[in-house]
Amino acid sequence: QKYGYYHCKVCNIRWESAYVWCVQGTNKVYFRQFCRTCQKSYNPYRVEDITCQSCKQTRCTCPVKMRHVDPKRPHRQDLCGRCKGKRLSCDSTFSFKYII
Repeated sequence: QKYGYYHCKVCNIRWESAYVWCVQGTNKVYFRQFCRTCQKSYNPYRVEDITCQSCKQTRCTCPVKMRHVDPKRPHRQDLCGRCKGKRLSCDSTFSFKYII
């Protein structure tokens, strides 16, 4: 799971997501996300690890984890290529492994 930055070239809308699923150890994206306005699907133009803003580690032991991800923000299952139309969403099923 990584953090991605998106841009819809049709609507000129930008968004970010903490639900970018990549091949383990790479930034190769498995699932696209859909623009909320025109419903076109896109890969992120930039992908990065979800890191602590204090210590810059992906798995940290900081007492207060300062991440650039808001855990209270709801996951838009209707716009996610991974869980769109599925019973369970990415935020409730977070550790799938995929084999290519």
